[in-house]
Amino acid sequence: MNIKMFSNLVGLSDYTLRYYEKIGLLKNVQRNTSGHRVYTEKDVKWVGFVIRLKETAMPLEEILEYARLRELGNNSVLERQALLEQHQQRLKAHIEQQQSHLSALEYKIDLYKDGKVS
Repeated sequence: MNIKMFSNLVGLSDYTLRYYEKIGLLKNVQRNTSGHRVYTEKDVKWVGFVIRLKETAMPLEEILEYARLRELGNNSVLERQALLEQHQQRLKAHIEQQQSHLSALEYKIDLYKDGKVS
């Protein structure tokens, strides 16, 4: 699929996709005989995972490190796992913090509903 179709499918702009390619986050993008990018299902899955990492607040530097390790193949499985486990722990801590904030907001809203705050 071409960049426009790929962009629409993954929800990223053409500019972002080109940037990801430039910084090495999206590697080995195939080209057709005219030199236009041709994306595959493998690219869809990879970019989907990158988006998930971004949406869970993994820093771009760590996503790039994960991508670098991924390029090394099976030799980097343990390092990739460790990187994801570290991110998982940070994400769990963030979720706990957000849950605490949500509980505090719910408490305050209940005070308003019960007429205890004017």
